[in-house]
Amino acid sequence: MSVLVVTGLSKRFGGVAAVSDVSFDLKRGEFLALIGPNGAGKTTCFNMLNGYIKPDRGSVRLEGTELVGRRPRAIWRMGVGRTFQITETFASMTVRENVQMALISHHHRTLNLTHRATRLYVEEADALLDRVAMATQAERACAELAYGDLKRLELAVALAHKPKILLMDEPTAGMAPSERIALMALTGEIIAEQGVSVLFTEHDMDVVFAHAHRILVLNRGVLIAEGTGAEIRANPLVQEVYLGGGTVFEGEASHA
Repeated sequence: MSVLVVTGLSKRFGGVAAVSDVSFDLKRGEFLALIGPNGAGKTTCFNMLNGYIKPDRGSVRLEGTELVGRRPRAIWRMGVGRTFQITETFASMTVRENVQMALISHHHRTLNLTHRATRLYVEEADALLDRVAMATQAERACAELAYGDLKRLELAVALAHKPKILLMDEPTAGMAPSERIALMALTGEIIAEQGVSVLFTEHDMDVVFAHAHRILVLNRGVLIAEGTGAEIRANPLVQEVYLGGGTVFEGEASHA
């Protein structure tokens, strides 16, 4: 069953077609990768899905409800979460407090605080931190965290909103290889447990082929291929786009 259906999504900036007539679906509990060379239109596509950019044409439907024309916060309230290439946390707050702030917002307590914020949703916050292997660092300030731990915290914050869909923009950017493997394996476990659907962009092809259930390939704003890892590896057009017709996604070429 598809939780998100995108149809004919298009966006131009002046004379440049950033995204052209892109259509795809995201199934419940699916780990779907969106890849392509720099400038392919991946971020523009993401920004249209959660309302940061209004498409010129097209439809984005979440469980049958149209998202185009809604504000980002409204879309987030409907169950579309997002993590960013550059982590967004409150550096002066502790790890637990960051998750608590997300929970306060999720429970609509932002403008109705009758208790100290640090006393709200402690157990719920700690459970989320435990799920992303950050429970032992709950009292640490975010400013002290290693980058890989910040990415885990950002995932916990995103999960605090109980999303139906999670958009992850280059989730492993800036991480060491071992951290990349661990973060994506953790995300895969959460997908299996909670039925969250994930659409992610990624430049590390080792990560993509190891974890994605299905892969979409954008080039110059056009969706040129979709399929399983094996189908994408064997696609001549994808090989042409990435390596000028050479063998794609093998050895050092996997990071092209």
